[in-house]
Amino acid sequence: MARVRVVGLGPGDAELLSTRTTRLLREASVARLRTAVHPAAAAFPTIASYDSWYESAASFDDLYAAIADDLVALAQAHPDDEVLYAVPGAPNVAETTVSLLLGRDDVEVICEPALSVIDVVVARLGRDPMASGLRIVDALGEGPLSGPGPLLVLQTYAPAVMAWLADRLPPATDVVVLHHVGLPDEQIVTLSSDRLSQFDAADHLTSVWVESVRTPGVALDELVAVTHRLRQECPWDQEQTHGSLARHLLEESYEALDALDAFVRLDETNAVTEGAVADLVEELGDVLFQVAFHAELGDEEDRFTLTTIADGVREKLVHRHPHVFGDAVAPTAGDVERRWEEIKKAEKSRDSVLDGVVWHLPALSLFATVQRKSKGILERPDAEQARRHALDALAQLGETADPTTWGEALAALATWGAVLGVDLESALRQRALALRDAVYSREASTVVGSLEGDEEKP
Repeated sequence: MARVRVVGLGPGDAELLSTRTTRLLREASVARLRTAVHPAAAAFPTIASYDSWYESAASFDDLYAAIADDLVALAQAHPDDEVLYAVPGAPNVAETTVSLLLGRDDVEVICEPALSVIDVVVARLGRDPMASGLRIVDALGEGPLSGPGPLLVLQTYAPAVMAWLADRLPPATDVVVLHHVGLPDEQIVTLSSDRLSQFDAADHLTSVWVESVRTPGVALDELVAVTHRLRQECPWDQEQTHGSLARHLLEESYEALDALDAFVRLDETNAVTEGAVADLVEELGDVLFQVAFHAELGDEEDRFTLTTIADGVREKLVHRHPHVFGDAVAPTAGDVERRWEEIKKAEKSRDSVLDGVVWHLPALSLFATVQRKSKGILERPDAEQARRHALDALAQLGETADPTTWGEALAALATWGAVLGVDLESALRQRALALRDAVYSREASTVVGSLEGDEEKP
């Protein structure tokens, strides 16, 4: 079978090449460099490279596939000689062309060992990759980088890639830029991730070390560890069950709603304070801890874990958003809502869109839920029809104490509000809070007046 032998040019100049690699490069009858833009390539000026292909390729994927095809064709055209292919760094570290070659069944591929950027970086920083749990990641990947770190980020070959990397890291993360490590113009610069794009010397011999990444995954792992320890060492936590924790979940949820209401009111007037943010974060954290606590109990019972919970809701969200993760089309929020209910009904083998409604919800919330789920099944009035119906229903009240008549009026108001995008539960809650503030204010003024009156007494 045709054969391609791959050698690495290492992470620096020719001094870092092994004796075997140097000999192979000098003795090869058919050889190619992926690129001659590398310090070690200068020692082999007669070997052709694929550098001219970079300008004509539509994309890196097309380029790398074309290089792999050409190498196989060369090997097949020289059955008595293997083709020697030299790549920057090491053959099996972040080298797409080698991965493509290894995936083919029409060529034998042999990878020679070589120094990589990983070796020179850990040597320069004095770090043991195994002891520190080092992970190697691609700067061009998708989504946020996961922690905890350290991470060695490769493929940071341009300021634009550095900017992309900065977007994948939490703001103001400390990073170390390693540029031309081991070469005379070596630079090792510590800076904040939001300044990465300012390192304009970035090229194919640049990498980034991230010591620590504070991500939700890391935080949740630590929360699980704390919850586990509480169950092991705290007498109160040891006594809790799913049943005993139920009221705490309800209480914490209501406290989170209070904090959320306060936050939203301030946000509507651009008056959010650090205190309001801190209160909301704290209350949402308390709700999260209740979930983590139930997950810990589920883990002890070998029934479920926080991972099970997170995986379940993630898979459900992906399945119920085919317009995001699939080929479905849902141009409006209403389309999304209708598709959600259809998918949910099919998932749970329900006969009605109302199956699964929590009938013990507060009345206004319950009416809004039923009304929302019945959209597309029952005819919904337009804004003018809803307004007339509400006014007619209010006019019927008069002096009556009939709960059915009052219910009709409330339902008509709720329908009118829904058509206009108003949630009556939230609206009435805001009025209740305003009434609360008025009571507090009156009580305070009464106390002040009483104290002032006392001062006037002889």
